[in-house]
Order: sequence, then C-alpha cells, then structure tokens
Amino acid sequence: MPLELQARTNMKIRIISVGHKMPTWVEQACAEYIKRMPREATVDIIEIKPDKRAAGKNANVVQEAEAKRILEACGKDFVVALDERGAEVTTLQLAERMSSWLGNGRDVCLLVGGADGLHPDIKKNADWLWSLSKLTLPHGMVRVVLAEQLYRAWSVINHHPYHRE
Repeated sequence: MPLELQARTNMKIRIISVGHKMPTWVEQACAEYIKRMPREATVDIIEIKPDKRAAGKNANVVQEAEAKRILEACGKDFVVALDERGAEVTTLQLAERMSSWLGNGRDVCLLVGGADGLHPDIKKNADWLWSLSKLTLPHGMVRVVLAEQLYRAWSVINHHPYHRE
C-alpha cells in the first residue's frame, strides 16, 4: 500500500532516552541511521541523566524525578512512550503513523525510560504507547532499533528500496 506524505514537509523527531555513556557501537550505529534521514525528518537523541538510587529513593521517586526532565525536553511535541505493554506494529504500520505525524503539525518525541522505566503518568498521558518487543531490551539496543526503524519507515513512505516486502 503506497503511502503519501501529508502537507507538512518538515518534522523533528527526538529520541529522549534516560541514560548516558553508551558504548561506541551504539553511538556509531545510531549515527549511521540518523545521517541517512532527510532534512524533512531529522532525528536527534537527547540523553536525560538518570536519577541516582540513594537511600530512601524508591523506583517511584526516581521515575518522578526523571519524568520532570523528560517532560521539559518534550515541550508540546507528540509523545510516544516506549513500553513493553504498548502496541506492537509492523514497519508498514509504523510508516503509516510517521506519515500521519507529518500531517499533524507537531514534532515527535520518542521516550525511552531509565532502569526503572517510565513514570506511569507519562505512559498514561502519552499520545501513543509503543512496544518495540515483548522482550526487555538494553537501552543501547533500543536506541539502535529506533533509529533504524525510523529510517526504514521513512524509506517506505518515500518508496525507497531499503525496505523490501
């Protein structure tokens, strides 16, 4: 099914990820897919420093502190929270979503939680809850999969031969 681009031609996509100091292979793989993205759909990775687990800080306290920094980075963007209980989609379905994102006039933030995950309020208020897999994936792998799938979805929308059915 061919996809058509909506009227809007530029969109910023931000992967907002709790965590830092990724291994070199993660940085290189993400950079490879990000550089393939066109000016019309740029992708940036924004790292949010994880909150430290100290005495008296349970998972909820940590998630709340991280949630504040995540939401500040999102602004008024369309929010996609990654969670294993979210919707699983095919690449073609992701391409359809990306095409609709282009038409809704807002930039997009893809949220990757820290070791304790995303705060429940972020997931509840997200515009879309997305699951890359039912498996628990390391943060670096999630970044790489996101970057690659965004490029793949863009290639589907633009009838580029990268994705083959």
